[in-house]
Amino acid sequence: MSHPSKYKRREIGSSMSNVTIAIAALLGAASVSATEKDLYEIATAPSDERIADDIQTLVDFGTRHTLSLTQSNSRGIGAARRWLANEFEEISENCGQCLEILTVGDIVSGPRIPNPTEVVNIVAILRGSEDPNRFIIMSGDIDSRVSDPMDSESDSPGANDNASGLAGVLEAARVLTKHRFKASVAFVGLSGEEQGLYGGAILAEYALEKKWNVDAVINNDMIGNISGENGVVNNTTARVFSEGTRYTETEEEARMRRFQGGEVDSASRNLARYIKRVGDQYVPNLDVMVVYRLDRFARGGHHRPFNEVGFPAVRIMETNENYTQQHQDLGERDGVYYGDTIDHVNFKYAAKITGLNAATLASLAWAPPPPMSVEINGQVSSDTTLSWNKVKGAEYYRLHWRLTTSPSWDYHRDVGDVDTFTLDDIVIDNYYFGVSSVSEQGIASPIVFPGPAGAF
Repeated sequence: MSHPSKYKRREIGSSMSNVTIAIAALLGAASVSATEKDLYEIATAPSDERIADDIQTLVDFGTRHTLSLTQSNSRGIGAARRWLANEFEEISENCGQCLEILTVGDIVSGPRIPNPTEVVNIVAILRGSEDPNRFIIMSGDIDSRVSDPMDSESDSPGANDNASGLAGVLEAARVLTKHRFKASVAFVGLSGEEQGLYGGAILAEYALEKKWNVDAVINNDMIGNISGENGVVNNTTARVFSEGTRYTETEEEARMRRFQGGEVDSASRNLARYIKRVGDQYVPNLDVMVVYRLDRFARGGHHRPFNEVGFPAVRIMETNENYTQQHQDLGERDGVYYGDTIDHVNFKYAAKITGLNAATLASLAWAPPPPMSVEINGQVSSDTTLSWNKVKGAEYYRLHWRLTTSPSWDYHRDVGDVDTFTLDDIVIDNYYFGVSSVSEQGIASPIVFPGPAGAF
């Protein structure tokens, strides 16, 4: 898959004025609070019935191929994206017009888009009351395809890939708009994924132009299948893919990493660890598997364009894939029925993964920003000193460390409202270290590994 090399991004529309956004933020400011109880409730709030209804609606558009019809009200990508915008409008009405709804797109062409075509993303923003320019983003894909990536005519239900992820985005919006947050939460339907990750590239560049401070992009791509082609049936695990070293790393930063470490501690990787911690704590009967890989082997997803402009971004998906149900023409061949149809989607599982997303979004948006400019010293010493720049909303800071072979942050110490601290008799050579900021309610940011390797 390729990215557009040149395109002019544009904001096609907005459903809220700046005045309305400001009023909504002010109304929400007094109600921003969070407890552990809130996160437990959010994690189990998604409705499998609503998710099933949304997936069925998306399937009923026949095909959502990027090159399919745009003017029809019942078939094609145009009908699907207008329906998505209308669903966000309805959610916004139910929360007192709390969402700012944008369509952000561009005209693109490439190997799988031979003629210039408009690729449109639908974005719904729940503005933060204290730090509205800090963004936590959840995305799913609108488009679908069959065996031939250029076939825009055949029925392409895309029930699991990726109506399940998009339905999860909608349901997370319904759940989280009952709350108000310090940071902004954006619920996004991306287009053009199957033709070359175009929608993600367009929105990533748009975020840069608007100077969004993006702390996390959580892309959901296939969250509804529990039966693998290998015969495994499992509804209790999910995978999180993340890059180990950031794509934007410079040669100088790579030299620093060689001597100081950080190969498995990019912001994206520590975002993945954060998601696992949230899942382990708040989502019943779910084991989150952090996979040390950008994506599945030699394959791509819509989090990647965000990584490529420097944003922390990960992919959440099911653990067991069935390849007879991905990118397949509908029909029976050699006794096997092929096709991504709704009868293969487990709605309760999709609701569980949506709960993982919702609780993570809420925790990130209630937490302070990650600490800035984290540095570490301690060579030729038995002590380790960390320093950082304080961030708005942090009540205190937490130092973390782990053995260099450990996948998780196993030890921590709360050190108060300070910007430097020395861990006595903990040798810098033997551990990896990080710092997180913590709110008054005890909700922590992702952990920041020192130096450019781990900076958010």
